[in-house]
This record gives sequence, structure tokens and C-alpha cells, in this order.
Amino acid sequence: MSKTVISVENLSKQYDLGVIGTGTISRDLERWWARVRGKPDPYSRIGQKDAFERIGESILALDDVSFTVKQGEALGIIGRNGAGKSTLLKILSRVTAPTSGVVKVKGRIGSLLEVGTGFHPELTGRENVYLNGAILGMRKEEVTRKFDEIVDFSGVEKFIDTPVKRYSSGMYVRLAFAVAAHLDPEILIVDEVLAVGDAEFQKKCLGKMGDVAGEGRTVLFVSHNMAAIEGLCKLCFWFDKGRMKARGDSTEIIANYLLSSSTGFTSKVQSEELVFDGISNKDELNQLQITDDLILSLNFRSGQNEINDMGVDIALVNAKGEWILHLQSGLLTSGIDLKPNNKFCVNFSVKSPNLSPGQYQLIIFVTSGKERRVVLWLENIHACTVTPVVQSSWIKSNYIDKTRSAIFPKFTYSVSDYD
Repeated sequence: MSKTVISVENLSKQYDLGVIGTGTISRDLERWWARVRGKPDPYSRIGQKDAFERIGESILALDDVSFTVKQGEALGIIGRNGAGKSTLLKILSRVTAPTSGVVKVKGRIGSLLEVGTGFHPELTGRENVYLNGAILGMRKEEVTRKFDEIVDFSGVEKFIDTPVKRYSSGMYVRLAFAVAAHLDPEILIVDEVLAVGDAEFQKKCLGKMGDVAGEGRTVLFVSHNMAAIEGLCKLCFWFDKGRMKARGDSTEIIANYLLSSSTGFTSKVQSEELVFDGISNKDELNQLQITDDLILSLNFRSGQNEINDMGVDIALVNAKGEWILHLQSGLLTSGIDLKPNNKFCVNFSVKSPNLSPGQYQLIIFVTSGKERRVVLWLENIHACTVTPVVQSSWIKSNYIDKTRSAIFPKFTYSVSDYD
């Protein structure tokens, strides 16, 4: 039976808002005296909201959180920005102290929380490997023994004797993660810093974390990359506004989290030139089977001006945020000129795309002119829900690749008016 290596009971962390102190006692006294007399803050900047209004306010970054983690578990932690994920890892790594609650950790911790944590910009990469190793609890002999392996993993051997102030953020992460990963910790804690690295290095890091978990050690992984979380971690915690909203199987938790995040479309680029009126065949798309064709009818309204040489791109995105299909009108036809105040429908049809069961969203990208000027860019538009077919024989013969990449399938495209 696996032993408990992390135990958290009723953990809370409170942060005060507003400016605390001016830097000198005399100015603090002046600010206090002004506040007593009901006067404005003498040290607030022009145009800045009076700092007095925020003094005394606070937020709970973590609010009464309790959980345990067993030895050898790979645990994913997800949630929106500001949900309390990084605060939790900082407390577990003893970077900051909790306001209340009890945290018990058994074992050596290797943590990578921020880019370049523990690095000195004036020192070389070689010197920082030893410095960071010492900060993480490694002896000099241990760092020396693993030095070549660390540098090889990081891929920055060419620059190892160059001051790290000349490194890119990606090189920082490569070297910092290499040191933390070769600490041989019982518990490896990784925050969302791998996003800085390139795709090849991210794959290498995920493989290393998988090796750590496979050796019976514990991994805590915070990321907005849902595919990486699901691939590495069987268990997942979902944090929201400082509280643990749900915990359980990663696939189920991630699906619920992404579904809660897609309540309406997000406008990246919106203008008066073009308005999206929705999907006209939305009811037909609510429940598709793997064997069904995908037909999307997108309604638009043009504004007061003409749109010349219009092109429409759409991407079908799965629940993990991966592009599954990418359709471009420009592959089939030249751009279309639209008159002002015109209602029109853009139709895309894909014959048997064999989509995995799950929720799918659309990204819509509309351009104008030969220079491809962006007219409209929308994301998070619910497209369809795909359900599995009953015939298991069909699945075995046709449905093999469950994790599909973005592809350019055979499709049709047309534009027509709509009422």
C-alpha cells in the first residue's frame, strides 16, 4: 500500500491588497496622518486611485483546501489564472508560508516554479548549475557526477560557459528544468514554465516527468496544456477561486473544466464590417456519430462597407485545444466580394471526418484582400458533440487513430444568401 507523501489540511493563504508602506518611516507617518484627517494619500501618483481605498482589503488565494497525495502518483492541477495553483505549489515548496492550515511533506522536493529561479544573471551556466543544485539540496560531488547528463539534457552545452544573462527565456528553462529533474527527488513539482520551451523540449520534459513517476516517485504538474496533463497524470485537481472544485480521473475532470470554459464565443478581432450570426444548422450538430458527415453553415452580416476578396478559414478544435481539422476557402476558390448590408451563409462540408467522440469547438478567421487583412476572428464557438457508434467492428476497421493532428481533409465550400 502506497504511503502518503503530501498531506494538506484546511490550508488557506491570504494576501493583502494595496500598497503596504512607502519605504520610509517618515512617509508612512505622513500617510497615516493624512488618513486620520480624511485627506487623500499624499504619495499616490497622478491619475492613480487613492491607495487608502484598498488598504485593509484582502483576498484568499487558497481557501480551506485539504487533500493527500500518495507516493508514486502523478497529479495534474488545472484551473483558470488566479485560481490558486501556483500559490499551492509555492507553499508545498516552502517558498511562502500558509496563513492557516497544516502541510506535511515527506521526501526530497525538486521544484521548478518560475523561469530562472535560483539563477544569478552574472554567473555562467556552469556556475549556475552548481549554485542551483546547492539551492535544491544537492552536494557538489553529486552535481559533478551528473553535470554532463544535466548539460546534455538541457541542450545548451554550447553556451554553458556564457553568463546566463545572455540566455533566452527558453534556454533558462532548459537548464533550470535539467537541474531540477536530475536532483532525483522523491517529489517533483513543476509549474507552467515548460510553455516557454519549444515543442521538442516540452516532449523531452514530459518524458522525463513520466520516467520520474514510473520510478515510484511523485509528480505535481500545473499546466494549461490539457493534453499534457491527461497524458502524464491519471489524477487531476481542479481549482477555482482558491478552492478545490473537483478531483478525480484526469479525463473526466479536464472534460468538465473545458466544457465550463466554453459557454460563449470569444472575440479576438471584431469589427463593424462583419458580424457573426451563429450556426444555422446548430440543432443538427448537437449529436453526431463518428460515421456522420460534418456540415457547417455559418451565418454572417456585412456592415456599411464592401468586403473585397473575402476568405474564410475555420478550425475544428477538440476538448484539449488541439486543432483537428483546418479548412480554408482559399484552397478551393478565389475570394468573394460582398456588398454592404448583406446577409450570407458560408457552408463547409467534410465527408466522414471520423471524429473522436467528444465536444468540438470552432475557430473562425475571416480576411479581406490579397494582403489578408483580418476582418473577423472568433474562438470558443460550440460546433458539435460526437458520440460513438455501436458497431465495434466498424470502429476496429476505421477508427484507429484516436489522437489526430490538424489535417487538410477533402471538403466543399460555398457561399449563399440567407433570410
